[in-house]
Amino acid sequence: MTPFPPLTASHRYLRLVRASAWYDLVVTAGFMTPWTYALLHRALSWSGEALGLGGMPPLDPMQTLYANLMGSVVVVWALLRLTGTRAVHGVFDGAARVLFALWQGYALAHGAPRLLWFFLVVEVAFGAVQLAPWVRRRSRRAAGSARAGTAAAGWPGSARR
Repeated sequence: MTPFPPLTASHRYLRLVRASAWYDLVVTAGFMTPWTYALLHRALSWSGEALGLGGMPPLDPMQTLYANLMGSVVVVWALLRLTGTRAVHGVFDGAARVLFALWQGYALAHGAPRLLWFFLVVEVAFGAVQLAPWVRRRSRRAAGSARAGTAAAGWPGSARR
């Protein structure tokens, strides 16, 4: 059994994988270069302050480097999902979103600007809807295996008598 059993790729699920890729492309493209990140940093800081959610910390070279690395990797990952959409991309994207949500939650718990909540909500939502079919499928397979094992052993309550 593979760790991620094949999922019948419904058109609806593939549209969801592509929608999450478009979101990533639009939201993270500004993080890709030092110049675009500086502009985005100013816009995020202004927005956070205008909404009373806190501004961004001052720019520094290491923050910019990590923002650029994240932006570059996420944009490439988004382009892969847009140009060669496969159902398995949904499980990997969902797992990545769980990780992003964990670290965003950690940052919020340690004083990050509350503007980050908007991004956290989207990460959790896309992660949940992309992982749900895989979790359901694995749960059904595990339950089926457990029933088959019980029946084969002739345990009480099993189908075999």
